[in-house]
Amino acid sequence: MASNAAPQMHRTPFIEGFFLDEWDTTKANRRLSGLSIFHSCFFLVPRRLTLLVLSVICLAMPFAAHAENTCPWLNEATAGGLLGGDAVGIKTGADGQPTVCTFTQQGTGVTRTLRVIVEIAPEPHARMSAVAQVCGADVLPIKAIGNEALVCQADDRKGGVGERVVGRVRDQVFTITIASTLKVDPILNRDALKARIYTAAEQVAGNLF
Repeated sequence: MASNAAPQMHRTPFIEGFFLDEWDTTKANRRLSGLSIFHSCFFLVPRRLTLLVLSVICLAMPFAAHAENTCPWLNEATAGGLLGGDAVGIKTGADGQPTVCTFTQQGTGVTRTLRVIVEIAPEPHARMSAVAQVCGADVLPIKAIGNEALVCQADDRKGGVGERVVGRVRDQVFTITIASTLKVDPILNRDALKARIYTAAEQVAGNLF
């Protein structure tokens, strides 16, 4: 006896709790494919933006590192104490070129600077003598600073005052200058300059050994 029961339709589960008949499976697959493409694009955009942001940060890091003071012979705290206030330091230099550390302290109507220049010389004594020529006849030897060292005034033609030390530690020739833009500086007067340039030279030479 033939059965009058309707044939059972195979129902395919679909998203969000809905079911589709078997002959609608192709349509459902198309919808799923479209959703997959949408989800891929949706998540790909933020991923690309994240990579872009990370790339920008990585590229900016060398410039930030370059702006920071990484002077190996003197730090900002010590330089600030010698200059009479908070100092900002910058280190510059390239391979084969002298390394320059410049510390600047800004006061009311005055700029005070401490500069350290270090270079490697194949003939250090001759190079030191050549660098010291900037002192002219006003030069005196300093004891217990590196292998040898000289000190002289470093006043500029604009009326500023300063002191300079030129010395060497083995094959490293160094020049240290402390200067003020004020001719009469209440902090860096002549006696203070002489005492502080010696302190700076002592520390730099000690760190070069």
